[in-house]
Amino acid sequence: MNLIEEQTVNKNGYHIHFIPTKKFKTLTFVIKSKAPLNKDTITKRALLPNVLREATKNYPSRTELQLKLDDLYGAVLSVDGAKKGEDHIISFRLEVANQRYLPEKEEITEEALQLLSELIFAPHLENNSFAERIVNREKASLKQRIQAIRDDKIRYANMRLIEEMCEGEAYSIHVNGYEDELETITGADLFAYYKEMVKTDEMDIYVVGDMDPQYIEEAITTIFERDSINKAGANQTKTEKQVDKPKEIIEKEPIQQAKLHIGYRTNTVYSDKEYPALQVFNGLFGGFPSSKLFMNVREKNSLAYYASSQVESHKGLLFVFSGIAPEDYEKARDIIREQMQEMKAGNFTEQEMNEAKDMIIHYLRETMDNNHGLVELFYQQKLANYERTLEEIITKISAVTKEEVVRVGEKIQEDTLYLLTSEGGN
Repeated sequence: MNLIEEQTVNKNGYHIHFIPTKKFKTLTFVIKSKAPLNKDTITKRALLPNVLREATKNYPSRTELQLKLDDLYGAVLSVDGAKKGEDHIISFRLEVANQRYLPEKEEITEEALQLLSELIFAPHLENNSFAERIVNREKASLKQRIQAIRDDKIRYANMRLIEEMCEGEAYSIHVNGYEDELETITGADLFAYYKEMVKTDEMDIYVVGDMDPQYIEEAITTIFERDSINKAGANQTKTEKQVDKPKEIIEKEPIQQAKLHIGYRTNTVYSDKEYPALQVFNGLFGGFPSSKLFMNVREKNSLAYYASSQVESHKGLLFVFSGIAPEDYEKARDIIREQMQEMKAGNFTEQEMNEAKDMIIHYLRETMDNNHGLVELFYQQKLANYERTLEEIITKISAVTKEEVVRVGEKIQEDTLYLLTSEGGN
């Protein structure tokens, strides 16, 4: 298999990562801007990506910015924010045609980088502030997104689980910010935070495609000027928390389908040597349609509309999600807990384990066929401060033994159970 490797240099206050590949006819530039999660700034930080995406100094409206992207052979630009462990990451992405494959060999790479730099470092301002009309429009849009979580009961149940489970920890901070804080934010407030962000965030630039790294490095270091000293983000935050007795939180609303979500402390994070075994554990437990949760909670006992599990690799958490009939709560809870005990006892076959490994490796290979997926895979390693080649990742997953899966399972502790059920239910 032709595996892709990363080359990294540190210049101008950035970590620049080159991911050379001939798989794509485009060049993809992704800038990751990282800071520790902070309750005092998260609402501004959640609002900022969409305000920046609306306009720049030279393209002061959404229409003018889009016309410029169209001139760059239909380049695609996106900005968003996400939570990884106890860091908040703003991602600026620009995908543009690779000039090597343009019929006229038109040189557009530096033009595209100029636009991306302008989006981040030369925003559209009015009276030395973000334009109030843009800020107010994006505040209304963010308010709708926050309220939409309340209406999406799966997302709401997961948010409430994390609030209860990680109370007092930065991971409990809402990635979209807080509605009650939105009203007071002005264009001037947001611009003041923006200036602090561009000075202090840790920034990584990823470039994916068929390129000459030296040419790209020279272009980036010429166009992206920044002080070389900046604060680091929180990085990986494994919380060693012993759980004496799991919390049980039950809330009631006028709903038909109950949401039973359970949070566990894995005490294993991405940089730990046991992490590949945790991936296999999760694959067997609830990561795939052939997993124990799906087969036993949903298929055999017809107790759930959905049942799955997911690992948070930087915080060291595992979440179980299930949608059930309100009257089936206790039975579903007991079967989920029983499947966890079955995993810890090693009650799974070599064939089941190999199938889980194959699914994980298949997912990794699919990721390698996607330019943005490649960036996320390499950035995950950067966050963990633990780099592996893709070949090493696949080799380690293939080599995981049953004993290692059981051993990593023994470290998993149930922390919090959250049930959102009907007003007449349990």
